[in-house]
Amino acid sequence: MFKQGFLWVIRFIVGGLFIFSGLIKVNDPVGTAIKLEEYFDVFSNDIAGFFIYLKPFALELGVFLVVVEVVLGLMLILGVKSRFTVWALALMILFFTFLTFYSAYFNKVTDCGCFGDAIKLTPWESFYKDLILLVLISILFLFQMELPKTSPKWARGVTFVALFLSFLLAIVAIRNLPFIDFRAYKVGVNIPKNMQPSAQLQYSYVMKKNGELVTFDQYPSDESLEFVEMNLKNPDALPKISDFAVWNEDGDYSEEVFTGNKVLILVSSMAKISESNLDRIDQLVNSLTGSPVQPIFVAAASQIEIQDFTKSRGWDVLSLQADATVVKTIIRANPGILVLKDGEVLAKYHHNNTPEAGEVLDLYIK
Repeated sequence: MFKQGFLWVIRFIVGGLFIFSGLIKVNDPVGTAIKLEEYFDVFSNDIAGFFIYLKPFALELGVFLVVVEVVLGLMLILGVKSRFTVWALALMILFFTFLTFYSAYFNKVTDCGCFGDAIKLTPWESFYKDLILLVLISILFLFQMELPKTSPKWARGVTFVALFLSFLLAIVAIRNLPFIDFRAYKVGVNIPKNMQPSAQLQYSYVMKKNGELVTFDQYPSDESLEFVEMNLKNPDALPKISDFAVWNEDGDYSEEVFTGNKVLILVSSMAKISESNLDRIDQLVNSLTGSPVQPIFVAAASQIEIQDFTKSRGWDVLSLQADATVVKTIIRANPGILVLKDGEVLAKYHHNNTPEAGEVLDLYIK
């Protein structure tokens, strides 16, 4: 009886974590795909070149993985196909443990994306988390004969519904934007304020004297001490945004973007830009030109590519460059639309939901 209860607790913990992790990423499959692309880049350089050929399929693989996480977690809790489920979870956690160890040991991918943007873990924290899960799943693997051998019909029905809904939610999130935005650029955030520390940064200074390490809260004036390292004491006070910048050949335009009413048309890749709703964006840009709201085109591309694109669309707007990673972080659409008022995010739109000019102007009246 005790063994069954113990195994049930492990099933609930492991299954619950997989469901939670999967649902967080179902909310943002594009973010998961971006993280997979990072891993494929690293592995293609360090392990085997064929990983680079997986990059074009990162989104499809991301959707598959996040849906599988949810479904397997639920199957484990409900006791549906227990032996298959434990085998599948064991293979998944072995793969994830390898990823997180590789990232931590070689300092390659500094955020595994295990819980999307909702919970940030350091590489070593991610590895230890996977190591604990590996131990728990190993226990289930050893005692798999004690797990439910059959499951009620309703449990199989719930599993099928979860599979369908998870896949549907992932597709909806891809074709629109994440249902819940956990990033530093979410609606209501003031970007320039997020670029400042929330409190004065405090440091400790490690010095060496006579072969011994001594820590000071202030940099010591004793010249006989040898400097070793400087450590931040309040990392939670670091700016939430540290990499935002937009520019062109005339210089940095970040302050200009944060002044007044702006609508940014954002493109993370000119080669992969979706053309399905560019006509609606044309109407938006043309309608806003000359209004109290200034449209600006921002793309992760060369100045020549940007000029050729805006000329082909007939846009007479300020055009700026940006880093592709920053653009992808701001919005999960290519192109996407960001509405700002003095640097505060009023709204974000996927190109599938391109607003009309009147809808944008109404945002500034509220």
